[in-house]
Amino acid sequence: MKILCLHSDYIKVRPVQKAIKDAEELKEKEFHTKEALVVFTSVEKKDEENPENVIKNGIKEIIDVYDQVKAKEIVVYPYVHLSSDPASPGAAKEILNGIFEGLKKDYKTSKMPFGWYKAFEISVKGHPLSELSREIGATEKKGEISEAVEKEKQLKSEWVVLEPNGKENKVKLGKKIEGFDFSKYPKFEKMVNYEISKSRKMEKEPPHIKLMRKMELVDYEEGSDPGNFRFYPKGRLIKSLIEDFVTKKMVESGAMEVETPIMYDYEHPCLKNYLNRFPARQYTIRSPNKKLFLRFAACFGQFLILHNSNLSYKNLPLELYEMTKYSFRVEQRGELAGLRRLRTFTMPDCHAICADIDQAKEEMLRRFEISKDIQEGFGLREDLEIAIRVVKDFYEENKDFIKELVKKWGKPALVEIWDKKFFYFILKYEWNFIDSLDKSACLTTDQIDVENGKTYDIKFTDKDNKENHPIILHLSPSGAVERVMYALLEKAYMESEQKKNPIFPLWLSPTQVRLCPVNDSFIPYCEKIAEKMKNVRVDVDDRTESVQKKVRDAEVDWVPMIVVVGEKEKKSGKLAVRFRKTGKVENMEMKELEEKVKKETEGYPFKPLPLPRLLSKRPKFVG
Repeated sequence: MKILCLHSDYIKVRPVQKAIKDAEELKEKEFHTKEALVVFTSVEKKDEENPENVIKNGIKEIIDVYDQVKAKEIVVYPYVHLSSDPASPGAAKEILNGIFEGLKKDYKTSKMPFGWYKAFEISVKGHPLSELSREIGATEKKGEISEAVEKEKQLKSEWVVLEPNGKENKVKLGKKIEGFDFSKYPKFEKMVNYEISKSRKMEKEPPHIKLMRKMELVDYEEGSDPGNFRFYPKGRLIKSLIEDFVTKKMVESGAMEVETPIMYDYEHPCLKNYLNRFPARQYTIRSPNKKLFLRFAACFGQFLILHNSNLSYKNLPLELYEMTKYSFRVEQRGELAGLRRLRTFTMPDCHAICADIDQAKEEMLRRFEISKDIQEGFGLREDLEIAIRVVKDFYEENKDFIKELVKKWGKPALVEIWDKKFFYFILKYEWNFIDSLDKSACLTTDQIDVENGKTYDIKFTDKDNKENHPIILHLSPSGAVERVMYALLEKAYMESEQKKNPIFPLWLSPTQVRLCPVNDSFIPYCEKIAEKMKNVRVDVDDRTESVQKKVRDAEVDWVPMIVVVGEKEKKSGKLAVRFRKTGKVENMEMKELEEKVKKETEGYPFKPLPLPRLLSKRPKFVG
């Protein structure tokens, strides 16, 4: 069965004539309602095999959408045109009536007459959840959702704010968070409130979505599943630079880069067990002879590599790293929000194989510092807040280690303490970015895994020539690449709200220097300057526009350095460089400007302009 859910200001319906002989009798000649979730519904041939389950699943999906949009009424609207393989009229009527009867027990529900041609007028709201389509099957999907996802909903936690000096403060959620003075830590308070309340659904479109489209970085892909995006040239440049930077840092730190498949056998004994221990929803597909799932992390491939490896204690700690292009998770519809939470994403994933807990703790502290360096490279380190999830026994036995993590962080940490171990890990930390809607999004994370060495039968030989299963650390040093971009855009938006000039770090700016000739006669000179500046992304605004317009557009594009070029600049060889970040203008020679850019981007990867150098040659991708 296919449904199209439209959250509507109103709908008016008038039955015109019968479409089939056995059309339902009319109870009203015209129907009109306001503030409704209108559910256009098409029952399909395959639904006839198990109508009871289709009804059950259909009711569940409709209620899920209804609860998200908070409509006042549900309207079930028979609409055969959604399917190319409709069910027989009798079966379709039975299923639609079953859905209607099931919904009206607890919700105000109306059903449009079945078997009629109808004229209708509808006004649909414009928020992100106002138009949702879903396909409903007859089978239960519990087998495709890990046990950990279900258990995660049942977790009962004790919450502590741990200060860098080691002081513990028990906190709880009342009308506001009680048990700690948050007056000096407003962002931290927002994270604590978000994490304790566990409210994940988006009720408003995050500002970064408009920015990513306006700046022609990233856009929705209507031809794919929701949560999948297209990256335009500038967005692809930023994404690839982040990928290269993180990979460079991890390889320099001693991690060995590998590449593994994106799909795996659903029935593989090791993999199936891990699926149920990992809190994620997975895509499943079928090959001619197997049921497969798309990976949601690099664990599967890296662990199978390690399973087949001969390891000694002398090799440990050992790190395998992969920039997963791509990972997949079937996140819930109400939680999808631009680049913040997607269904297809690029995740740097680094596993460390350790001999024991002590070595794992030492390695986690080392990787903690590497990850701080990476986040500082993005300019996000000071914008992050830390949360630690830990099993109670481990917390009590390793409190000094956890306090050391918080001391290294330098700010208070939220610690969630579980009475018992639910997942494969006994501790994980998360560095969270707090966006303009006060939502918390995890970037860097690392975990101490005490199960999968045994689950995957990964072994190493110790000093006594005995075989042991290792402890495994799971690090994403930056978090998903797309989520880093989300954080950069959200940070820029929040800075603009404070009347600051939003800007990307110089090494990530698609254009680092823009030359604006005062008229067409200076275009060749500008091109000559751009050609001479090596390893700097320089473009030229050759459009027939005023200088003021060119400068304004460069500001809209967040160009860090803007140079107006005329007769004075050509004669003197001096360039008046306007710096977007400070608003100051500084006179310097071309070589000085080139050296300044190189000095500020030293240690970061470089790629050339993603678009033609001349602005007049560039296509318009959005709008």
